[in-house]
Amino acid sequence: MPANPVIAQFGQHAVPEKIELEMAERGWNDPIWKQAIRFVGQLAQGNLGESFARHGEKISTRLSHAVPATIELAVAAMMIAVPLGISIGIVAALWRNRWPDWISMGLALIGVSVPVFFLAICLIVLFPNMPSGFRLPPGTQHSMSTDFYFLESLFTGQWSITAKCIRHLILPATALATIPLAVISRITRNSMLEVLDSDYLRTARAKGASLFRMVLRHAFPNASLSVMNIVGFQLGMLLTGAILTETVFNWPGLGRYVVDAIRDYDYAVVQACALVISAIFVTLNLVLDVLFLVLDPRLREGNRS
Repeated sequence: MPANPVIAQFGQHAVPEKIELEMAERGWNDPIWKQAIRFVGQLAQGNLGESFARHGEKISTRLSHAVPATIELAVAAMMIAVPLGISIGIVAALWRNRWPDWISMGLALIGVSVPVFFLAICLIVLFPNMPSGFRLPPGTQHSMSTDFYFLESLFTGQWSITAKCIRHLILPATALATIPLAVISRITRNSMLEVLDSDYLRTARAKGASLFRMVLRHAFPNASLSVMNIVGFQLGMLLTGAILTETVFNWPGLGRYVVDAIRDYDYAVVQACALVISAIFVTLNLVLDVLFLVLDPRLREGNRS
């Protein structure tokens, strides 16, 4: 972002004295170490600063609206990607080197290769009657107190709002789900193949165990740790990397907020968003590590030894 945000705000023909006065008022002429200490002090108080491109708007206020929108979109995408990806991976592993395996892995390769923004545009063109922007139709009246529109309307019985939320989520969530769906299906297939080739499953097959019981009771539980790892990683990627999808669908989330801030040379917003994105990723990784310790006794035994 090689530009002076004050000049971007007041224009190229602004009086130099006014530019210097504005930079002095914001403390941008202070030494870097002094600005860093001031930023850390404000951060400790929960103050992420103000947006100078939007006339002093509190960044934390805008983030409180943007982050819930991104969370709902990312969770909706994972609700599509996880069950479909796991199912496709299991089918591909059970019929390896046959047509179900070839078709599913071919589709997975296409899923990770097609750019998300291109798929998003294709969905808008193919389904012109579906909503392709915003979280709710413009002018929708509602009495929700949070920005988790879908969850709050679902729990409070506002079914008309819930239906509208689902309609507005379908296209962006589908576009956003393609890459995690493809990755999850490939990881599930590889993990299942390792487990299916193990001695205890060969013994179970020799004893006449049904395919359904063998997969659900023995194979998938042992392959699920690798799948959980990639699911958590993909969720973090969706929460922090939905920029293109949110831009194409005009979704008022964190990614769209970052794009607008970069366009307006709004350094304070970009800095705050980078901090929030980093915190989300670190928190998700911490939660995953704790879950692995709870679910895998081998890790607990290794720590004790």
